[in-house]
Amino acid sequence: MKLVIVHYHLRPGGIRRVIELATPFLLQRLGHVTTVELACGEAADEKWNQTFARLVAPAKLNLTVAPALGYFSEQKKSPARIRAEIAAALTKLLADHDCLVWAHNLGIGRNLLLTRELTRACAARGITLISHHHDWWFDNRWLRWPEIRRSGFPTLASVAETIFPNAPTVRHAAINHEEAALLARHLPKTSAWLPNLATRHETPKPPRVRFARQWLQQRLVTRTAPVWILPCRLLRRKNVAEALLLTRWLRPDAWLVTTGGASSADEAAYFKKLNRAAQQHHWRLRLGILQGDEKAKPTVAELLAASEAVLLTSIQEGFGLPYLEAAAAGRPLIARHLPNIAPDLHQFGFRFPQAYDEILVRPELFDWPAERARQQKLFTRWKKNLPPALRRIVGTPALLAAKNSPTAVPFSRLTLTAQLEVLAQPARHSWELCAPLNPFLQTWQRRARAGRLQTTRWPRTAASWLSGETYADRIVALAQPPASAKKTLNAPRVQADFFGKKLCPANLYPLLWATET
Repeated sequence: MKLVIVHYHLRPGGIRRVIELATPFLLQRLGHVTTVELACGEAADEKWNQTFARLVAPAKLNLTVAPALGYFSEQKKSPARIRAEIAAALTKLLADHDCLVWAHNLGIGRNLLLTRELTRACAARGITLISHHHDWWFDNRWLRWPEIRRSGFPTLASVAETIFPNAPTVRHAAINHEEAALLARHLPKTSAWLPNLATRHETPKPPRVRFARQWLQQRLVTRTAPVWILPCRLLRRKNVAEALLLTRWLRPDAWLVTTGGASSADEAAYFKKLNRAAQQHHWRLRLGILQGDEKAKPTVAELLAASEAVLLTSIQEGFGLPYLEAAAAGRPLIARHLPNIAPDLHQFGFRFPQAYDEILVRPELFDWPAERARQQKLFTRWKKNLPPALRRIVGTPALLAAKNSPTAVPFSRLTLTAQLEVLAQPARHSWELCAPLNPFLQTWQRRARAGRLQTTRWPRTAASWLSGETYADRIVALAQPPASAKKTLNAPRVQADFFGKKLCPANLYPLLWATET
């Protein structure tokens, strides 16, 4: 048997981490896999390839790198040519019919030609395809709509039928229970909840932690300063400015370090503006410390263990692996409470004492009239670019709902421009104005300065949900033929149910309305 793993790229990130953690357990569970085919549009560096080859041994690792499998936006060929190259690559990959295909993020819309061709190729050969959804194109990625249309999918129905095809060989996996439950309404026999795997036993050895700490200090201007880590690629949805605000308020002498840099052209403006402001104001911020060649660098787990604290300020996550990675490393975590994943984490047995809903800021800390005008312009343009059928169901963003009355607003609901205006204020001044609005922060500040931020213990119940063995069992169970014949699927209805959730006011963030800032 052959296991075929498909993803757009193998850049450092959450999906690559899931692949490297889960594949050895899946091979053990399947028991008769002789070859692992890793297919992508962009390969990892040689160090990672060698490490992964050791993880899957004695199975043989084959690597297929075909640019047509990558992001559509990063290719210059016509849709017809891309489609032809995808079909050619899949013909070679799926030549052996005795295989299982495990494909990641086909529903994110970054290359629907790949989604469609892979589905068709598996259906034609009777090969089971597990479509593993980490993210969705309709979850604050509406800027993708013009690109999706250019790639040959002109209607919402055509997109829905590609992501949720009437194909008996396709299985769907969602990484949080909320989305899995929605899928189960329409696909009760061929969908499943597949939370990411994690284990407490990944804690790095002390020598590696010391190496990571020294490596960090060598790359910072103030080498004896504490380090707070934001483990993420530099994406707008990671809300990095909020992590910087918290660091400056709670631990002013600490450096905030992000592990990854900008991983796509869409995020370049965000990276540049944030980095330029940090240099101009001499903020203790280092972006993308692990970017580039991965040789002779500590791992993310080692950096977490070497840090004083971990932050997770994302406004959007599918699972939130850093929550668990911080607990595994035994480091204090300051993190946003995300309603789609918090119930899952609670069910696993985790309790996070420094979790918060929002950070409120006073309107006098930024140019309120300019920000309101900016948001109105961005929102109007963003809404105009939505498919016409969806414009009627979009809610009203928080700041625009306040009309012309300046009031305290969540920092996460500002554009990057306004966020940087808040950060440009002296930290002591903004703290004095905002601390009364966020009384929990006063307790955290005292704990941070005393080195007493609370950690999260790894619960004994977590293994029953998050172990590699459990993860592999869930995938294998999902891959089995359904007990009864599959009913005709109304793909547009599935997608429409997601639309209703994703376009409500609580899910509208100016950071995600445009690639400019």
